[in-house]
Amino acid sequence: MSAITLSHVSKFWGAMRAVDDVSLTADEGSLLVLLGPSGCGKSTTLRLIAGLEEADAGTISIGGADVTHLTPAQRKISMVFQSYALFPHLSVAENIVFGLRVRRVSRADRDARLKRVADIVGLSHLLERKPSQLSGGQRQRVALGRAIIAEARVCLMDEPLSNLDAKLRHEMRTEIRALQQRLGMTMVYVTHDQTEAMTMADRVVLMRDGKIEQNGTPEELYNRPATAFTARFIGTPPMNLVRQGDHLIGVRPEHVQIGAGGDHAARVKAVEHLGADSIVLCEIDGQPISVRLEGFSKVQPGEDVRIAWNAAHEHRFDSKSEVRLDDIANEDRLAASAR
Repeated sequence: MSAITLSHVSKFWGAMRAVDDVSLTADEGSLLVLLGPSGCGKSTTLRLIAGLEEADAGTISIGGADVTHLTPAQRKISMVFQSYALFPHLSVAENIVFGLRVRRVSRADRDARLKRVADIVGLSHLLERKPSQLSGGQRQRVALGRAIIAEARVCLMDEPLSNLDAKLRHEMRTEIRALQQRLGMTMVYVTHDQTEAMTMADRVVLMRDGKIEQNGTPEELYNRPATAFTARFIGTPPMNLVRQGDHLIGVRPEHVQIGAGGDHAARVKAVEHLGADSIVLCEIDGQPISVRLEGFSKVQPGEDVRIAWNAAHEHRFDSKSEVRLDDIANEDRLAASAR
């Protein structure tokens, strides 16, 4: 069953199309990530789902009901913001139950739900503290607790971890994913961080200039990027793209080898040692190419090397449209059979 459905949704800011004819579905109990660079339309899409912005075209359904023209409160969703949006003068407990108090939920019900949620997010020992007495990760847990206590089936998250350091981001994304699965809630999560998307999502919707570039599982985006833009955006480091004749050839850094019998002459520009592996940044025919090697690589900047890759690992894109070539071939075959 679909928990959220967008059908041909658009949002205009004057002549600019912030969201341009977007259609997508989030299945019930799934975690869908809206991913993309700044200004691609992912946060605006989330705000359209929430009802914080009004769609100029298209329809939005939540739980099978058309909510396109309903207020945020009528959509019965919860939301976690980048800024956490906590009340500084209220305690942790008061912040978490604030929405319940506004809706005049009974004191006994509030207390019971607070105890359950505080245990889930690990805040039982901090309920009397104020936000200023908490770490960034603890404040994030308060925001999560406030979203969970509403008992909404749909939770929207707008870059909730961007204010945290790298170690804490790693811990929190693990906690959020585990929490989402444990509670069975449907979550739409906005981020510009492809690592968050790849490690957390059931499906990733990669956006570019207000449109959907590719919609698929993390594995599909990594192993079968539909466009060169997806290939460049997904992966750390991203896929190498080398122009050869009329084609744009893509190959992942882990599929490139350095050896005496390599097919291409290259010069090493830099080496990044990451511990378990090394990224060797090379150049062939004036084009950059990254090589991922196990352990600490012994090659040095300025060294001339030979590199190669197996043709089976190549991804081919049209040099002009930058669309995956085998997908173009499939579309041509389908069009021909339709005629």
